[in-house]
Amino acid sequence: MSKNKPEWLKIRIKSGANTGNVSSILKKYTLNTVCAEADCPNAYECFSRGTATFMILGKNCTRNCKFCKVIKAEPEELNPIEPINIAKAIKEMDLKHTVITSVTRDDLPDGGAGHFASTISEIKKNCPNVTIEVLIPDFKGEYDSLKKVVEAKPDVLNHNVETISNLYSSVRPMAVYKRSLELLKRVKEIDDSIFTKSGFMVGLGENAEQVIELLKDLKKVNCDIITIGQYLQPSKEHYEVKEYVKPSKFKIYEIVAKNMGFKFVAAGPFVRSSYHAEDGLNSLN
Repeated sequence: MSKNKPEWLKIRIKSGANTGNVSSILKKYTLNTVCAEADCPNAYECFSRGTATFMILGKNCTRNCKFCKVIKAEPEELNPIEPINIAKAIKEMDLKHTVITSVTRDDLPDGGAGHFASTISEIKKNCPNVTIEVLIPDFKGEYDSLKKVVEAKPDVLNHNVETISNLYSSVRPMAVYKRSLELLKRVKEIDDSIFTKSGFMVGLGENAEQVIELLKDLKKVNCDIITIGQYLQPSKEHYEVKEYVKPSKFKIYEIVAKNMGFKFVAAGPFVRSSYHAEDGLNSLN
């Protein structure tokens, strides 16, 4: 694949008054963001808008996904005051909608589900008007772990399938496609008032027919919100980009997904699961 990105993938960085403010708040409360840890192309824009996606459970991941820049290393000790600090940061940033995600913590008995639930609880207690979206790992398919998070009642529960089933062995070798679908299905079985969401990347070697099959699978488990974005290789050690998908093709995927009946669809080269996340929820309320 050519190393040169097409014009539609070149970002113009614009300064924003809130960028430094967000960084200082994160530093003040010793918080991590997926924006920084995963080298998100939208990080500067989100910081300029005064928002960020908080990443709990440390910086080190126990999985070895080939597309992700997050560190694969010995997991850190949990910070017991992290849920409180996140609530304080949200209040200080005056957010209306917040997204909480995490590294995968297969070393923890509940996969970190209790920490997610505590974080949701602290936000609800200290910022009652803020809507909450969580982007969770698969908890190795443990029902009780998922139940902990669902019963904490976030407004949106997101779990990304990331790619088509045929590419899991090379892109997500420690994950299971059917397990991810089952997780989304179980959320609705536990509490059907919670909106479910899932995202995936294109440009990994999939074709249009496989993307449509993936969308059908997500529709079968009653997923409400879909995000589709371009895969960008974080480094030479990561999975190679197979295709830079044209914006016109993203538009086709968006139309196909909307016609299938998904409640909200965001598709485009720079779309990420947490990018403008409040738009998806606002469109459903």
